[in-house]
Amino acid sequence: IPITHQKGCSRMLNENTTQHNSWRNEIDGRLWALMQWLEQHELLAADVKAQIEKMRAHNRSEKIIVAFVAELSHGKSELINAILFSNYGKRIISSSEKRKTVCPIEMGYNENDDICLRLLPIQTRLEPQSLIEWQQMPEQWSKIEFDKNNADQFIEAVEKANETIFVSAQEARALGFGFIKADDSDENSVEIPRWRHAQINIDHPLLQQGLVILDTPGLNDAGIGSELIISLTPHAQAAVFIMPINSEVATSDLTIYREFFAGKEDDNSRFVVLNKIDTLWDDSKTAEQNDVAIEIKRLDAAHALGVSEERVMAVSAKKGLLAKINNDEELLKRSHIELVDNMLGNSILQRRDEIMYTRLMADLQVIQQKVRSLLNRRASDLYEQLSELNELQAKNETIMHQQRLKITQDQDTFEVSVGRIHAIRIVHYKILQQIYTMLGNNHLLRETSSLKMALQESGFMKVGVKKAYADTFVKLYRLLDDTQDNIDEVHTMFNSMFMQLNSDYGFELKVDAAPQLDNHLEALKEVEESNVHSLGVGNLIQLSQQDFIDRLLRALVSQLRLVFEQVLTEVEQWSRGVSSQIDAQLRERRRSLKRRVDAIDRAETASGVLKERIQEIQHAMLDVQHEQSIFNALLEKVLPAAEVHHRVWSLAKS
Repeated sequence: IPITHQKGCSRMLNENTTQHNSWRNEIDGRLWALMQWLEQHELLAADVKAQIEKMRAHNRSEKIIVAFVAELSHGKSELINAILFSNYGKRIISSSEKRKTVCPIEMGYNENDDICLRLLPIQTRLEPQSLIEWQQMPEQWSKIEFDKNNADQFIEAVEKANETIFVSAQEARALGFGFIKADDSDENSVEIPRWRHAQINIDHPLLQQGLVILDTPGLNDAGIGSELIISLTPHAQAAVFIMPINSEVATSDLTIYREFFAGKEDDNSRFVVLNKIDTLWDDSKTAEQNDVAIEIKRLDAAHALGVSEERVMAVSAKKGLLAKINNDEELLKRSHIELVDNMLGNSILQRRDEIMYTRLMADLQVIQQKVRSLLNRRASDLYEQLSELNELQAKNETIMHQQRLKITQDQDTFEVSVGRIHAIRIVHYKILQQIYTMLGNNHLLRETSSLKMALQESGFMKVGVKKAYADTFVKLYRLLDDTQDNIDEVHTMFNSMFMQLNSDYGFELKVDAAPQLDNHLEALKEVEESNVHSLGVGNLIQLSQQDFIDRLLRALVSQLRLVFEQVLTEVEQWSRGVSSQIDAQLRERRRSLKRRVDAIDRAETASGVLKERIQEIQHAMLDVQHEQSIFNALLEKVLPAAEVHHRVWSLAKS
């Protein structure tokens, strides 16, 4: 009997994921129908097509990464087993002390990939590429396929992720494990992880909805978790911090939470799970008395960590897993494990859906404005032609000749305007090139060179490292400020040109709002804050080691490059949208001028042809009105579906 995932999720979560699947499929189909109709009626401008395709891609593949973070033996793997894998009747991810997680395991679902485990060798730490870059090179990963309905095969595959190897102390230091004590003369004396990173592709309902679970090594496991914290955790959109409930909040737990979660108190994507509540169950007390004791612990932990109470959950992962395996409803209720299931479904996945909903609404409004502008332009041109032809019916050959001269003058004036547009585009291109140079890789490396020199300074104490680090980010912030000034200059330039064209030709050109880089400045600030702890007193030993410095610089540059590339992508898409809008309106204007010339030609041939042309234009005007009605109907088919889904999530949240 094929294994199902129903026991791995709460009932509410199953209902929400099923509903979400249906909604996403419905939206995708309606966006496809809209794009096909626009193409058939010559209304699919390049920027509109790109916008719809982007909407469909986001709708299909929006992901949200949730990192599970804890010290060793706090029940992190047991919690993941209870959430995802209880349907197997066994522990898929090892939770024993002897078989602990030694490399990050990323669990998600890609329908275009096989059910498999992918492993990145630890030796890739010696290469300059960051982990993000390695993810774009699947051929460098070892691939292990397994039968998703065979629990033993699944367990065997996962166990490979926790394999270790023995290397010499010299090789261990080169790979970043230099602080592990070993005799340099003793070959193969140091045990290290065999793999740097693992990815599991499995079609669980939660993962099908775009959730990615990241099982991290224990933060107090020396040498294993440092790169993860530096390179991966800041990129997770949500995090679950696990600690035991059977004692006061430990100093180590408090230190870790403050170091990696500080400043996130208002972020609803950060959660705390107090595990092992079964250790507080006292058979001599009533269930209500036990619940009171657990609630006191939960409130105390929230206060100690400085976290809002609703973001702290008290559960028993061990009993929750057992209850799901045995279909024990009473034990399941006592374990409170469904609090975590519903948190993932109703808080984290809802956050992803709210982002999708907001983006969908904004994109649809842009499409609506651009297509209606083209339809209005088309209707205006037809009306202009009809007016001219009606006048021609009552005019003689001399007047028609004068009308031809007028059209020729309009063409000449239009071509002069086209020349001015070309000149402005040259200036636009030069400003874009300046932005590309400022935010390019070579400039980034140059701006971080002083920090690199400070880090590579010989000696145990790194004098001036923090100042060089701060100065580097001051320069990087200035780069984004200069980029914003250039963007605003381009916006002002095009806005002035559009106003002139609208006045001269009755266009409906409108410059899209210029990209605002505030969110990228915040992202740059997060990069600064997420790495500054590596320069502290606690890392003096590692900062004296060249291999650690190299990895730190690579990770930092990789994160900075990601921020700058996102800025460049946003600027490029905005610029392309502005240019595409001009091209569409110019193309319509040329078509209009050509139609006017053609109409005069036919009018001069015979008055009967002129009358026929008037009728054609009248029919064409009716067609435009019909197109406007159909377009409005197609938009209304997309909008209500999104609104209904948003209301459902809002009700679930309340």
